[in-house]
Amino acid sequence: MSVQISVLVQTPAHSPLAEPLTYQSELPLAAGTLVRVPLGQSETLGVVWELQLGAAADPPPVPHKTIKPITSVLEGVAPLSKAWRQMVAFSASYYQRSLGEVALSALPPQLKSLDATQMQRRLRRKPPAASASQDAQAAESSPSPWALPELTPAQAEVLQRMDHASEHPGPFLLFGATGSGKTEVYLRAVQKVLESDPQAQALVMVPEINLTPQLEARFAHRFAQLLGSRFLPDTLVSMHSGMTGPQRLKSWLAAHQGQARIVLGTRMAIFASMPHLQLIVVDEEHDPSYKQQEGARYSARDLAVFRGRLENAPVILGSATPSLESWHHSRAAAEGGRYLRLEMPDRVGGHSNFPLVRRVDMNHQPKGAVFSQPLLQAIQERVARGEQCMILLNRRGYAPVLQCSDCDWKSECTHCSAYRVFHKIDRTLRCHHCGFTERVPRHCPACGNPDIRPLGRGTEQLEEHLSELLHAVARPDGSPVRVARIDADTTQKKGTLESQLASVHAGDVDVLVGTQMIAKGHDFRGITLVAALNPDGALFSSDFRAPERLFSLLLQAAGRAGRSPDLSAQSEMWVQTHHPQHPLYAALKAHNYPEFARQQLAEREQSALPPFSYQALLRADARTQEVAQGFLSAARLAATQLPAAEHVSCFAAVPLTIQRVANVERAQMLLESTSRTALQHHLSQWHSLLHALKKDPAHKGVIRWAVDVDPLAI
Repeated sequence: MSVQISVLVQTPAHSPLAEPLTYQSELPLAAGTLVRVPLGQSETLGVVWELQLGAAADPPPVPHKTIKPITSVLEGVAPLSKAWRQMVAFSASYYQRSLGEVALSALPPQLKSLDATQMQRRLRRKPPAASASQDAQAAESSPSPWALPELTPAQAEVLQRMDHASEHPGPFLLFGATGSGKTEVYLRAVQKVLESDPQAQALVMVPEINLTPQLEARFAHRFAQLLGSRFLPDTLVSMHSGMTGPQRLKSWLAAHQGQARIVLGTRMAIFASMPHLQLIVVDEEHDPSYKQQEGARYSARDLAVFRGRLENAPVILGSATPSLESWHHSRAAAEGGRYLRLEMPDRVGGHSNFPLVRRVDMNHQPKGAVFSQPLLQAIQERVARGEQCMILLNRRGYAPVLQCSDCDWKSECTHCSAYRVFHKIDRTLRCHHCGFTERVPRHCPACGNPDIRPLGRGTEQLEEHLSELLHAVARPDGSPVRVARIDADTTQKKGTLESQLASVHAGDVDVLVGTQMIAKGHDFRGITLVAALNPDGALFSSDFRAPERLFSLLLQAAGRAGRSPDLSAQSEMWVQTHHPQHPLYAALKAHNYPEFARQQLAEREQSALPPFSYQALLRADARTQEVAQGFLSAARLAATQLPAAEHVSCFAAVPLTIQRVANVERAQMLLESTSRTALQHHLSQWHSLLHALKKDPAHKGVIRWAVDVDPLAI
């Protein structure tokens, strides 16, 4: 006799099929079992689900004539754990998405396309090597004994305080200066967990894909030495969007089956199925990359804290510039703090010589100057001494816009309310929002004037300009200066980023030009000078988080200089600004993050901004701005009728900063409350009203809508 089971399938964000569907199965199946089920005219992957997680509720009976049987069970793959399902259920509820969307998007894409037979064939494949890795074999055959690096007093104290988890289980906010050895703390914490339990697993997260390979190499080398023959091919795996489908499936299966003891990954790794998870590390926890900006807009950092509490696993949040939310949560327990703040103020090597911050007042420089004369001279002197320099400009391309000098035509994108960026290297105008690309016109499309010029500058132009300025400067060996650029344009091909970084580490690059890609996480030992050009835009942004992001970027960039103890005393950070007396730059000069955080939190408390309030955005996309704002205005009116309306402020609808992308108009509406519970209750009740509004003929022009909880960009 068949039984009825509830199955989650992946559905569109606002599909009426948001809840588990009922299917027939010949045998009872445990919650978390992966199955193939028919859906419409096709077949899809599903996850057996309970109606109320943790409760023994049976699905309501449905007439058997209307129930379809499941197609097959993916045997050999253990059911997803209760803790994993609880995290998915929480994510769907908190971030206002459907259960099926969150659960199925958390699984590797290739898993969704394999049927039961293909899955069995995939599971029968043998790993590429059944013995220890080459690193482990080399470690065992090494004639000299291998020893762990000696800990600094600060590192030892931090690890000792983490060991007393019974007194404070965490989360731990590891506030460590750049170069203070936070990675070594992560390695020791993972080592302790793995040695205490032969099945224990650890999750280590990084914000950017480009940081994963170098961290993976460091972890592989360390644990190949420590584990020896027990370090198998799947002991350490990575998870990030740069991997192929088969690679992601292989890593996921290794973690799910418990073979992978260490998982390194970006934000997607927070949903990795790890049945023996005992430690979570979130490196550079302040980074906005941990917030997913499409689909289920979750924060991997916040979910890491929730998952650690759910699975009783310590969580380490590490950063030299913590997010203001985490900093606020790590205040003294007597003041309401929930995190334990652990500090490492000095760099490894016993020195605290952080780069000297020099502020250049560009008001006293020639108009239009790209490099001030003192900065250019400093770069020339360091290159002549054989030292490396890094120039930071967070804008790629040659110039942000092309302009006609006669009729004032500008290279606007025909599909977006933005300008197309001029890329000189391939003579194209490229929109960085919709991807629309055209060849640079020979003359102005509006008036025919052949004199069209670049306006502003990007990293491509800086690279060219620096090569011209430094052409007469020679390196110590007499060879010419080598200038290189690292940004999203130069790292599109697979392997190019790794080769470019290797050139910098090897000393083959004298001046490195790039965007924020080069400003965080990299251990450039030869760089002694870092310069930030034109960072003032964020000082007066309408986004209240802009100063926090700017300070973090600049302090992280400064941390790339002087990482070698031999060069730390002469390292410098130059900031070219029109506002040298701004408090942000004063705090940067003193390398005083606590003072900057104090100022910012005081301003936010006065304005009742996060972390002293909680926010959500309702976004709407439509063919016209009027339709988008009309939908939001109707939603706002409907929200006033909800029971919790008096506890939630609902502001008027406004266009986004870039209001049109790919011919779609975008608008948003901000909701704010001093109570997280009240805001969540309001959003959950609002959902049915939003679905009804979308079906209303008056709003038929609305393409999509989405709720963004705890938004990072407003």
